[in-house]
Amino acid sequence: MKAIIPVAGAGTRLRPLTYTQPKSLIPVAGKPIIALIIDQLRSAGVDEFVFIIGYLGEKIKNYVEKAYPKLKKEFVVQDSRQGLGHAIWMTKDVIKNCDEVIIFLGDTILDLNLKAFMAEPTSCLAVKRVEDPRNFGVIEIGAEGFVTKVVEKPKIPKSNLAIVGLYKIKEVPALLDALDCLIKDDKRTHGEFQLTDALMKLIGEGYKVSSMKVDNWFDCGKKEILLETNAQLLDKEGYASEHLASFDNTIIIHPVSIGKNCKIRNSIIGPHVTIGENVNINYSIVKDSIIGNYALIEEVILTQSIVGNDAAIKGLSQSLNIGDNTEIDFS
Repeated sequence: MKAIIPVAGAGTRLRPLTYTQPKSLIPVAGKPIIALIIDQLRSAGVDEFVFIIGYLGEKIKNYVEKAYPKLKKEFVVQDSRQGLGHAIWMTKDVIKNCDEVIIFLGDTILDLNLKAFMAEPTSCLAVKRVEDPRNFGVIEIGAEGFVTKVVEKPKIPKSNLAIVGLYKIKEVPALLDALDCLIKDDKRTHGEFQLTDALMKLIGEGYKVSSMKVDNWFDCGKKEILLETNAQLLDKEGYASEHLASFDNTIIIHPVSIGKNCKIRNSIIGPHVTIGENVNINYSIVKDSIIGNYALIEEVILTQSIVGNDAAIKGLSQSLNIGDNTEIDFS
């Protein structure tokens, strides 16, 4: 089984973090998002990977090659971002001989039985009910239980079942033909070539497409969802750090994930904090936050915060001589 992981997006909703770092490399519960996806796919039996890279693509390529040197992998460059359908079409020379493929968006974390999903006898879409489906690809299901319609960001949705960024395609040549037609005819939806339009063409040609609901879905394109994902994963077994070194005059409130070679002194850390490698924290309180590699944090209180790699934050330091009956408010 071959997996396609599109990671060419610019991550505009997470700026300024993503000006210098791809969002798929932002750490969540101790690992970059892309590592969580790769590990989940490998544990389900996927043994070949195709990464679609573009914006800051060399950083993604360097990370994957260093972290997974034995992984069977190929990199396809999408120079111009023209939609998910265009991104998958760019891989045509790599996947044209595949019996089936898995497409897993590179900014998505899912909680589902991936082996059961892969074992579905037809092409399959992972879905979840949402309150407002107008910002997602939406499916409609017929009387026989198969998908009858796929619409990208409908103005008037007839269903609240949103596609969550995971697809299994059994008819790879037919999908590529459908994408070829879209691009040849310049058929765009919302200004882009959509994978949903190609899937709708397959359904129209009689191919069966099923769906499977996921337990949890984290679309890590926004700060608040990224922090929520970090907290929920740290609460699960296997994500938080268990055997931490002793830090000088510091209180650790679990669960947290703390990387290698960190120097933490005179601080309170946690709960729900992910700290990268080689971070220096002194006289600070950090909770519900993600701190990147090589960051410096001194004399600050951080909550619900994301701090990028190599960033430095230093708080206000005062020398005071306060007399009786005095009130000072630094807020």
